[in-house]
Amino acid sequence: MFKVLTLNRISTEGLRHLPRNLYEVASEIGHPDAILVRSQDMHALDVPETLRAVARAGAGVNNIPIDALTARGIPVFNAPGANANAVKELVLAGMLLAARNVCDGWEYVRSLNATGADLKKKVEAGKKQFVGFELPGRTLGVLGLGAIGVKVANTAHALGMRVVGFDPGMTVDNAWKLSAEVEQVGTLGALLSRSDFVSVHVPLNDATRGMLDAERLGMVRFGAILLNFSRGEVVDEGAVLEALASDHLRAYVTDFPAAAFRGNPKVIALPHLGASTHEAEANSAVMVAEQLRGYLEHGNIENSVNFPSIDMPRTQGCRLAVVNANVPNMVAQISATLGEHDLNIVDLLNRSRGEIAYTLVDVACRVEEAVLDQLRAIEGVLSVRVVPDVNGAK
Repeated sequence: MFKVLTLNRISTEGLRHLPRNLYEVASEIGHPDAILVRSQDMHALDVPETLRAVARAGAGVNNIPIDALTARGIPVFNAPGANANAVKELVLAGMLLAARNVCDGWEYVRSLNATGADLKKKVEAGKKQFVGFELPGRTLGVLGLGAIGVKVANTAHALGMRVVGFDPGMTVDNAWKLSAEVEQVGTLGALLSRSDFVSVHVPLNDATRGMLDAERLGMVRFGAILLNFSRGEVVDEGAVLEALASDHLRAYVTDFPAAAFRGNPKVIALPHLGASTHEAEANSAVMVAEQLRGYLEHGNIENSVNFPSIDMPRTQGCRLAVVNANVPNMVAQISATLGEHDLNIVDLLNRSRGEIAYTLVDVACRVEEAVLDQLRAIEGVLSVRVVPDVNGAK
């Protein structure tokens, strides 16, 4: 029986993919094999010794201590693309809110204390201050062409916008999904200088933190609208405020409210609604539940942010999963240890990613605890476990 600790409310659609005969799932559970999380900050969490995996029912993993878990040999899974449509729709809504001055107009109507003919008169008199513009013919710059960025770019083009994109790390899979009408540019500066709207879709890391600073915001067209549904920290708050004050930016639309923007009439701040749809929550939960099953029951890895992808069909016998530092001679030492105990290798697959290597080994018979201890004693080995078969037997 696998034990799964939930740190947030997880969609029941996802939990249904963890069979009750194999999984015990609860928000309070001792000695968990895995953790399911959405937004709760795990950096201060005392990681249980029994923990084998962490799965984030969403895309961003800034709330998870990746380095510390990697050092323990624990993979972290996420759900890239599961919430892409939800975020795409909110980005489009943000573009329309800013272009048509919807929020200001709504607040104006809410403030009117009138009825009948007097109300109609005030509505007609006031609407002139909220004149906006239409999207067709305007240029949208999409910074980051991952699952969300591609959907935003394609939909904006379908609405009649010119679209340019920039992503030096774009995957082949996403390249196939991107409309041929979307122009890819070679530099961030080229994207910014051509854009009436800039929509940001990059992960938060050392390279992207504060990337939209005063210098880069100065490159955008005068009166442009900046949309940030990525992470709040990818923009320099002070630079955004200065650009708004000088009217270089017409508006800033963000899913990440900050005290610096409170009360600014040119800022539309939403309460992190990007993935807050029933469909996105269900999609994310289902995806990570299936990934957890693949790892806990078979040792296979898909959509891990810190481990290599690996998929090895089950064979008869016992399966071992070994996580180690990605250094020479590790597979040879693992094989030699098994040979010392007369354990015949039926199948073996090794993959690496950065400083981590991961090996699945199927051997012909049961592996005793003494063998596992000897494998763990190899310098560089981070974790070793016996992977139960699909019926939960070892």
